[in-house]
Amino acid sequence: MTTSHMRREILEIPDVIDGLLAQGAEGIAVAAAALRVRDPAFMVSVARGSSDHAATYFKYCAELLLGLPVASVGPSVASVYKRPLRLQGSACLAISQSGKSPDIVEMARSARASGALTLALTNHPESDLAQVSDHTLCLYAGVEQSVAATKTFVTSIVSGIWLLAQMKDDADLLAAIHGLPAVLARAAQADWSEVSAALANRNSLFCLGRGPAYAIAGEAALKFKETCQFHAESYSSAEVLHGPVSIVDGGFPVLALAAADAAEDVLVEVAEGIAAKGAAVFVTSSKATLAHALPVVRTAHPLTDPIALIVSFYALVEQVAVARGINPDAPRHLRKVTQTV
Repeated sequence: MTTSHMRREILEIPDVIDGLLAQGAEGIAVAAAALRVRDPAFMVSVARGSSDHAATYFKYCAELLLGLPVASVGPSVASVYKRPLRLQGSACLAISQSGKSPDIVEMARSARASGALTLALTNHPESDLAQVSDHTLCLYAGVEQSVAATKTFVTSIVSGIWLLAQMKDDADLLAAIHGLPAVLARAAQADWSEVSAALANRNSLFCLGRGPAYAIAGEAALKFKETCQFHAESYSSAEVLHGPVSIVDGGFPVLALAAADAAEDVLVEVAEGIAAKGAAVFVTSSKATLAHALPVVRTAHPLTDPIALIVSFYALVEQVAVARGINPDAPRHLRKVTQTV
């Protein structure tokens, strides 16, 4: 049986992160110093797809670690509507693995012209996005052959949290980040195969998270749709109770992604409540009793826990795609680089 590019790239993630930590230190230090000098009252993010989920992770981490508000802005404000935003004294983080999408590039250019300090996270430091940004942080992910982003997503979120940890000079978080390669190697081997059985004869599921793990739930839902042609929606574990829970029936699959942080108990409480309604709920916490507890690899810091979660999830979703007879490397209707205006 031929191993997919996606599977190989998932297994490469620990070594890729090791390489990022070795090669990216100077760029992170320079960008962090520039942000400290700017001392922005707020930041904005510009991204789409998986990169937008990386931006959501960055948002929660920035707000929890630094008290720095981060808002996602619509690229079409600049690219389609041609309207400037009032960004004087702020900072703008644009994330694009290719650095080619015209709307992301135009929003970054507009943000810089409006007075924002602009930073690009991209796997291509020679790209258009890099050219219009004050600082470029290369992801050092190497070639990613599968259409489904895995290495570039993980390097994006590691780069984002590394930048914040460097800004704060947080020794504990920096140590956890530098310990990620060994942790992620174990996370890639976590056995979540029991989730696959719950998806048989179903056509929809929920992915839940809270705080930084909410970003991981969003990425998980996207990957189910992208690689498995399986309808999935992501919700905050609080938001799911405001309407969406009504469609839950017996056996309805739910994947609840919990980090070992202050939100773990409240997320598990919601997961348990949905399990009590007859749903097939899987949660990354040993605190569950009604829901099925998945094996989970924890990191040395609650803000980096979601990084291990997404690596374990990627290993699962690739297996689900293959089991459904779908090539995870070439999702239908999709290309590796999506260019939108």
